[in-house]
Parts: sequence; C-alpha cells; structure tokens
Amino acid sequence: MENFSKNYRDTLNTDIRFIKGVGEKRANAFNKMSVYNLWDLIYFFPRTYEDRREVKMISDLNAGDLCCIKAVCLSSVSQKRIKKNISLCGFRASDRTGVIFVKWFTNPNVKIAINKGEEFIIYGRCTKGYSGNEFEMVVMERSDSIASTLQIVPVYHLNKGLTQNVVRNAIGNAFLNISQLIDVFPEKILKRYSLMGINEAVGTMHNPKDFESLKRARLRLSFEELFMLQLSLLLMRNNREKDRNHPINDVFVVDEFIDSLPFELTKGQKTALDSILEDLSSDRAMNRLLQGDVGCGKTVVAAACMYVVAKNGYQSAMMAPTEILANQHYDTLKKFFGDRIRIALLTGATKKKKALYKEIEDGMYDVVIGTHAVIQKNVKFKNLLLAITDEQHRFGVNQRARLFEKSGDNCANVLVMSATPIPRTLALILYGDLDISIIDTKPEGRQEIETIFVNSSYKQRAYEFVRKELKEGRQAYVVCPLVKDSESMNASSSEGMFKILSEKVFPEFKLGLIHGKMSNEEKDTVMEEFRLQNINLLVSTTVIEVGVDVPNSTIMVIENAERFGLSQLHQLRGRVGRGDKKSYCILISDSQTKENAERMTIMTKSNDGMEIASKDLELRGSGEFFGTRQHGLPELKIANLFTDTDLLQSCRELCEEILRFDPMLTKEENSLIRQRILSIYEKADKEGILN
Repeated sequence: MENFSKNYRDTLNTDIRFIKGVGEKRANAFNKMSVYNLWDLIYFFPRTYEDRREVKMISDLNAGDLCCIKAVCLSSVSQKRIKKNISLCGFRASDRTGVIFVKWFTNPNVKIAINKGEEFIIYGRCTKGYSGNEFEMVVMERSDSIASTLQIVPVYHLNKGLTQNVVRNAIGNAFLNISQLIDVFPEKILKRYSLMGINEAVGTMHNPKDFESLKRARLRLSFEELFMLQLSLLLMRNNREKDRNHPINDVFVVDEFIDSLPFELTKGQKTALDSILEDLSSDRAMNRLLQGDVGCGKTVVAAACMYVVAKNGYQSAMMAPTEILANQHYDTLKKFFGDRIRIALLTGATKKKKALYKEIEDGMYDVVIGTHAVIQKNVKFKNLLLAITDEQHRFGVNQRARLFEKSGDNCANVLVMSATPIPRTLALILYGDLDISIIDTKPEGRQEIETIFVNSSYKQRAYEFVRKELKEGRQAYVVCPLVKDSESMNASSSEGMFKILSEKVFPEFKLGLIHGKMSNEEKDTVMEEFRLQNINLLVSTTVIEVGVDVPNSTIMVIENAERFGLSQLHQLRGRVGRGDKKSYCILISDSQTKENAERMTIMTKSNDGMEIASKDLELRGSGEFFGTRQHGLPELKIANLFTDTDLLQSCRELCEEILRFDPMLTKEENSLIRQRILSIYEKADKEGILN
C-alpha cells in the first residue's frame, strides 16, 4: 500500500482553491462543474480539440474555414461598443497573399495591445465580409508564439468566470503539484491489452501530439473507467449472493390472480413472472431488474408477485418516484386485488401517518405503495419479503438499500422495474449486480403511435387536429420544456402555453396545468380531474413523463422537441396509445441542426424503445445515460457504452478473471485496484462489498 500513501491521497484531494491561478472565485465556478480538487481537475478532460497545426495563406481561404493565419497588422484597431459590456474590435491584416479584416469581441475596459506593423498568429473562422469581396476572420484566439498556437489545442467546458486559458493554466499547475500518478494496473495488464501508462494517457488527453496518440489515450482511460464500473458491480453481485432468504412455499397461488384478470398475460409477461417466482421460491435473495418498453405491462407482473407474497403470509413494498405514480399504482392494484389483499398508500400527503406506521408494523397491510416516505426511519414492517422500486433509474443505490433494510432478518427480495430501454447485451454487462428479465411484447389491442414532426409554421394546423380529437371525446397533452417564460431561453413554458391555449386556441374546452413546482396536492387534484375526463387537454412539463396512464388520451403535442432527449421523447409519447384508439404524437421544433433532423427522423420512424435508446446513446454518448451514479459510481467521462461494447466485454472478462482468483482483492498485485474501488465507490465500505 506504500504507493497509496497518505501524502499521495492528500495531494490528490488538494482543494482546487489552493492550485495556482484558481483562488476562491474561480474555484466556485469549477465547483459548479463538479471539479473540487486536484484529482477532479486532472481528470477534467477537454470536450473537443481544435487542429491548429496548419497555417493557411489568406489567398487560399474559403468561407467557413476554421484555421490559423500568420499576418501583419495594417491599421490601427477600431473599437465599437455594441452592448454595455461588449465591444467589437477589428483591424485589417495581410500576409502578402491577400488582405483580411480581423475582428473579435471583448470587454470595453480591456486594453488593446496590437500595434500597426506587428506580426501575429490568430486562429478563427473565415467568413465573407459585408462587401462580399474581402474576407473576415472572427478571432477565437491569438498568440505571439508559433509554438503555443500551431498544435492540437484542447477545448474545455466552461462556466461563468472561466476562460479556456484559465482552465488550461490551472490544469498545467495541477500537474506541477504531483510528480506522477500511480497506475492501478500492473505492467502485465498494460502489456496484455496494449494500454498506455496512466501518466502518458492523462498527459496526452490534455496535450496531444497527434490524433493517433489521442485515440490510444482515450482507449486507456475508457478501459479503466469500464473496468472499475464492471468490477464494482460484480463485487456487489457477489456480496448479495451471500444473502439468504425465506423461500415462498406456494407459488402456484399465482393462478388465482391470473384467472381473475380481465385479459390474458402476454408471452413476455409470463416469462418474466416465471423467472421472478423461481427466485421467490429459492432461499437466495432475489436482485432482479424487470425491464420493458412503455406500455408492456410491468405493473401487472409486479402485482402478481405481491399477490403471491401476501398469500404466503409476507409483506411487499413498492416505491415510486412521484406521488402521481404512487397514487396511480395504488388505484391500479386495488382494482387488481379487490378485497383479497390489504393495501396501503404512504406518501408525503398521507394523513395520520403515525397510525399507519403502527398498522404497517403490526402486519395489518400486505402491500404498501408509496414514495420516498416508505423508506423513512419511522416506517417498520412486520415481515417484508419483497421490495419493488419502479423507474429504478430515479432511485440511487442508497435509497434501494434503505428499502432493502426494512426487511430486517428476512433479507427482502429486490425487484427493480424500468421502462428505460437498454440493449440486452449492454444491460447484461451494465447491470452486473442484477439478474435481468425483459418483457419484449405488448398487450393485444395496443396500436402503434403515429408520430409527426413539423416546424412552428404548422402549429395552427397541428392544433386544429387536436381540436378534432377533443371534439370526438378524446383527451390530449401539450408538453413544454419550461415552467415559466425565460428571457434567456427561447422555449415554450407550460404557464405561458396554458394561458394562450385556454384563452385563444381552445376556449371551448376545459384545460388543466401541471408542472413540478406545484404542490403534490395540486398535482394530484389536476391528474385526478384529467383521469375523470373533467379536463380535456393537459398542459404539462415532463412531470407526466413516467407512469401516467389515461387510456382516453390519444394525442400529444411536444413543443420545442429539440430540448428533450430521444429516450425522454419516447417516454413522453408513451403517455398516449394506452387504450384501443388510434393515437398520435406531434413533435414541434424549429431547430435546423443535422443532429436534430436525425433525432426527429428516428422518432417518426420507430416506436421501438430499444432502437431509440441505441440511437440516443449513439448521438449523445453515454455519460449518465444508464444512471451510473445511481450505483454510487462516478459518471463515465471518456467511455461510450454504445461504441465501446468490445472494450466493455474485455473489461468484464478481466474483472471475472481477477475475482475468480482474488474475490476480495486482498492480493498485493490487486491492492491498487482495491484502493481505487474504495475511493470511487462511495458506499463500498458501508455495503461491505470488500469486507
């Protein structure tokens, strides 16, 4: 453990305030980007790179070129204030092959230090001037030194109060504070997978000599990220497999529940249910993910399991991320169970909680449905055997663990449900701590949702179509990205849209408004009115994204669709098409970017959640896409779970090999890996996965 000495760890944990060139004010700006210490700063990698190695002659420039030029200032610098704190500066320059007008924006109080006749190098984008003859260049950076300009230059994410030079200098100074980073991988692993050492990889990320070495550096750091992710999950799984449980004696009682349903279970539902019941009849504690696209019928599978648990004399708890969804599950399960199962609802809005706590502890209820209120310390169960979390990506590992702990000596079986689609090959690897069941079929009668993409010039026609649906007795949603109008964001707000639609567009219909800033009571009231069809059209933010089930709603309009992720659009769209009527989703967006065109195309062509999730992952990278933070792990900064699937598999195999011979990472050769796991996985010591 010598390499991981206290001095080394203390250095890595040096507060960013004390790094030269940062200070208190800039530290706050860094903190807002989750950069708090020297380690965070060294691993604060560029978002992109600019290739400034080639200098172009002015005579060879074309409009749109992003390049360097080396030129001489021909005139004095002009300066024109265009806003209170912004001036437009410029001058004419030449490199003997042509003349160009150089311009840039700056603070009016900044002194301009460019003299006529001075030679310089600038990097910028070339555009046509107003005359149409002489080119202009919008300067992004200038330098008096060829060495500091003619290279591949890192470009970092910024926050208010930071510039590219401030970030670059801070990172450079961070490296001066530490002689070298300690590589967690022994030499034999580096050679086996042809990986760079950690110091070369991190240094290359911040200062690449060429794009080939940058590619190798990314590979090295991606390998480490995916390795640590996989190893942590496998350790969690191995630890949980030690848990023993009271097996269910009679799983065949499920037939009573299935026979009482007014519909047939799909093949996918039956397969998933069989897997879960097999777990429940085992003495090994279940840890299973139940995954399925929106509308596939996960809730009825969970209900069947809770019914079996209740009939065998145990309790179940189901935790939902919002009160709306908790209330909906409560209503749905009451219909499924009738008076055969005693069911309670526990949310922040529940009255007389103390009395309910006592009844739950005394075993008066077989099933408790609720929000985070279910895991409060005052809530105790008599014999909890099944703990279910719905929309598992909304809950962290800590919250799942607290629900698990409610089982006391029983070691509750854990079932986590998610409608966030993940390609199976990735799910099997990513959810290494969970067994996986996937419902890949939808109930009969569900129709494909027809999705249409238009720009705002078609908005009037779109709302006429909505009016037609409303006149036929259907209901509709209009979703906006904002709650209130914003001067800084050109996007629709739910409050503004509600006013326009209720007063000018649909005055003859009853409209409702719901958003996240309303109280839970207000939201529940509006949703109940919508469910009862007392509201024809609901204007909302993404608060309705999860779980809302109103079969009579057949049309959804999403304003500023470019502001939502693909998977989020798919989840929102899933609020309609839940009955047997033809349903529609209208996406409105004026964004003309190539990426937005791709995103809207996939939405109009596909209703397949898996396909959409894969495209979403491909377009915007992995990051927190799969909720790695929900496991207490840091987000993936370099690795991409879509493009790095082969690398992910290699890491998985290496992790399994290491744990096969060293299950608790106690051997000296794995000591650095053990220390890294303990340092990045914040719950490792408390969960006991390495004890």
